[in-house]
Amino acid sequence: MTRSRRFWRDGLVAGWAWTAAVAAAWAAPTPALVLHAAHLVDVESGRLVTPGEVLVEGERIVAAGASVARPAGAEVVDLGEATLLPGLIDAHVHLFLHPGAEDLQTVQESVPQRTALALVAARDDLMAGYTAERDMGTEGAGSADSAVRNAIDDGLFPGPRLRVSGNAIDILGGHEDAIAFNPAQHVLSNATYANNADELVAAIRAQHKEGSDFVKIYQTGPDTMRGGALHTPFQYTTAQLKAAVDEAARLGTTVAVHATGEPGVRYAAEAGVASIEHAIQLSGETMRLMRERHIYAVPTLTWYEYFATHSPTAAENELQAAIFAYKVAEFRKQVAAGIPMVVGSDVGPFAHGTQAREFELMVKYGMTPLAVLQADLLNGARLLGWGDQIGQLKPGFYADIIAVAGNPLEDIAALKRVSFVMRGGVIAKRPPGAH
Repeated sequence: MTRSRRFWRDGLVAGWAWTAAVAAAWAAPTPALVLHAAHLVDVESGRLVTPGEVLVEGERIVAAGASVARPAGAEVVDLGEATLLPGLIDAHVHLFLHPGAEDLQTVQESVPQRTALALVAARDDLMAGYTAERDMGTEGAGSADSAVRNAIDDGLFPGPRLRVSGNAIDILGGHEDAIAFNPAQHVLSNATYANNADELVAAIRAQHKEGSDFVKIYQTGPDTMRGGALHTPFQYTTAQLKAAVDEAARLGTTVAVHATGEPGVRYAAEAGVASIEHAIQLSGETMRLMRERHIYAVPTLTWYEYFATHSPTAAENELQAAIFAYKVAEFRKQVAAGIPMVVGSDVGPFAHGTQAREFELMVKYGMTPLAVLQADLLNGARLLGWGDQIGQLKPGFYADIIAVAGNPLEDIAALKRVSFVMRGGVIAKRPPGAH
């Protein structure tokens, strides 16, 4: 049995067993429920509230603070010494990828198979405390992410609330094209081709028709190191990206770009994209534009750390280790420059449900725990278009709530110790003995 098929079998067995146990409850929020814990994090102010309580009715928060009203008949869930905070947000995930040879997954695994695995990945992320995510391209599975989003929204399967991009967009011979395969085999690109402004607009319209929530464009790649600095060719000019940004705005949405270095990142900032994914190398001018226009950087440090030791060859490990070291130095400069950050891990190539490592790395390389929490929960909510709906424990917000062991304002690694998960008023995970 191949590694891919074992992953497929084991993931589905675990996933469907879990789903069968909770499916009946998943679509039905509790009418009235009080969560009680030792502490609660007020993300906006940075305060640790002691004790912490949240009153939930249906899918929304009614009240939160040191104590809340307890309506007659309300269920009380006592989470003991845990700390309550809003559900986590991962602004850069790939539900349609799993560990292993990424390019071969898209060739060997059918779209239905990959879609089933994406549902398992969504479940795993939810159980790790992620109640909202942005899926950054299906890597050749077309608009199947729309089906995953809709199945979760309809209560058919457990998972985070999702913003999805569809297949993403790339140039012929670009970052996501099948350039490592025999050309005579005509292996398909992992993104939709668009070679000029008109084709970008056409691709955006087609993906929007199929259910995408935002636009994902590959703007740079491949990445190499030359003379101790990153080198990466751009794929679109400022004018071409501006056409994409304008079309997305007409449709009421935004553009995110995979962009690692100059000059491609500057062209993206000049065009007015919403976020720059990876953002390894940013010039002073690019950082100025990002501050002024409030364009978010999504660092994805975990991906770079992972592939510094998990690439397929020793030579590739060496390259990725050099890129990671360079990225860390540049990230410190970006933090010092005050560019707006959002937390995104690029999970998929490494195991879903393990991406809280991103929080640790952002703290390790220059941010405070509170700044990282605010980047995730406040900035992340705004980037996903839910700034007044998620990311805070406030009346009227969705009841997307987790509990962790420890105080994440002091120890960000507490976010890896999630004992309780609620999404939209539905309990997906609770510790043994909580009542």
